[in-house]
Amino acid sequence: MKTIKNSKHYYFSPDAVFKNIDDLGVTGMHMTNSSMMMMGSKLNLQYLSENKTGLGTKYRWYGRMMGMAMDFTVEVTKWIEGKEKTWETIGPTKLIIYSWYQMHLEVSEKAHGTDAELSISYEKPKGLFYKIISFLVADWYCRWCLNNMLDDAEKSLSHK
Repeated sequence: MKTIKNSKHYYFSPDAVFKNIDDLGVTGMHMTNSSMMMMGSKLNLQYLSENKTGLGTKYRWYGRMMGMAMDFTVEVTKWIEGKEKTWETIGPTKLIIYSWYQMHLEVSEKAHGTDAELSISYEKPKGLFYKIISFLVADWYCRWCLNNMLDDAEKSLSHK
């Protein structure tokens, strides 16, 4: 398993930062919009639980990337409002560069705002073709995702 981390300082309260990063409408935008990193593709998001935030929230991402089907379910396994969140893939997954992943968010108050640390831990996929793709792009893609999530949260906070 490998872990990639990134952090960002925000000039907003811990609660505001946490709510923005916890909102998939904000931090999932990089996956729901077509982009070069998504190879011109985008994924669809489906909530599988009534609640959209909090412990036990489940949602499904699905679509195609590079002509290959992607379909995976994610569940929030730890959620401390305003402070910490962990979510990970559950059940069978159709992913390209990972076989499983877990993301973790930790928010802490600082003298002039809030620090947010976001990480992704992942396991490499099975199959030679997918292992090669993972070897070539997984870390790069992880950094891109983390940067987008933190930057999109900042943009969202700045427009409120």
